Amino acid sequence: MNAFIQWFLLPAVYGVTLLMILLGCVAYITLLERKVQAWMQCRPGPNRVGPRGLLQPIADVLKLLLKEDIIPRKADKIVFVLAPMMVALAAIGALAVVPFGGADATLRLGDFTLKPVLADVNIGIVYVMAVSSLGAFGIVLGGWSSNSKYPLLGGLRSAAQMISYEVPFGLAIIGPMMIAGTASMTRIVSWQTENTWLFWLKPVALVMFYISGVAENNRAPFDLPEGESELVGGFHTEYSGMKWAFFFLGEYISMIVVASMVVTLFFGGWAPVTFGLGYVFKDLPAILAGGTAPAFVHFLLGMAWFALKVFFVLYVHLWIRATFPRYRYDQLMAIGWKYMIPLALGWIMLTGAAVLIFDAVKA
Repeated sequence: MNAFIQWFLLPAVYGVTLLMILLGCVAYITLLERKVQAWMQCRPGPNRVGPRGLLQPIADVLKLLLKEDIIPRKADKIVFVLAPMMVALAAIGALAVVPFGGADATLRLGDFTLKPVLADVNIGIVYVMAVSSLGAFGIVLGGWSSNSKYPLLGGLRSAAQMISYEVPFGLAIIGPMMIAGTASMTRIVSWQTENTWLFWLKPVALVMFYISGVAENNRAPFDLPEGESELVGGFHTEYSGMKWAFFFLGEYISMIVVASMVVTLFFGGWAPVTFGLGYVFKDLPAILAGGTAPAFVHFLLGMAWFALKVFFVLYVHLWIRATFPRYRYDQLMAIGWKYMIPLALGWIMLTGAAVLIFDAVKA
């Protein structure tokens, strides 16, 4: 019975709680995006539903639930229905290995322990790469199953974009893995809190990873698969109601996944560490607790610090959308193949040389 509670019930409760929080965050990220774009374009933005428009996401969800769910007559109905679910589930599954706290944040609940990560596996980064890539298949299948020319073109664009930017996306991760010597996301964060010597190797990898992540999410200025000015609505042109909502649920959760990986790999994760410069307010939990901080203080403060960093990265996502125009398709391909991939390969060589030199000097 104890094994059932420890290995099934507690992770299930933690996972469901995390999912509920995630859905709430997605709802209000949409509101934040509309507000940020409105501020940057000198518009008021949503301000009718609730005080200052704060209930607008609830109204949007109700609208999507009540809208008619249409399936085109000549569509492949099974694939048409499953495609948006695949996009959403792939994004949700990628968050299973993201650590929101460290070993000191483990809570003891009687005979049981609760960790701030659903599954702390040694190949967490590889898992995220593998699972998040499945979302592109959902987009391609959604475009194909609609049996319409505009969604099909959007799906083909998504496939080409995935191939072009999946490579630098993965190559940018190799640098932090080489430096830390592990593919475990928890251990990479722990390494950052103890080592600062390769700080100047991080910014270039960070820029490459972030740009590739924005392109992987089909976010502006890389939103060619859903280019309204060319493809009506792209791969989701024929979708409506909750199936349409699943596509965008997957997109916004993927934004959170990319932001979480940026924070984990480059910004010190849950720890109060910034850009590898060492601890900032290292004893903050103890100071706030008036002495030795109990585990639940580490648990809550670690999550709060992690969430603050993720919010900052997401805000940059929204800022980019409001600032840059959409690239042409040839420009999209050129950035990926002519610049991102060669730069990523060169940076891996430089990082490897720096690691070897450091190890030789240390020995």
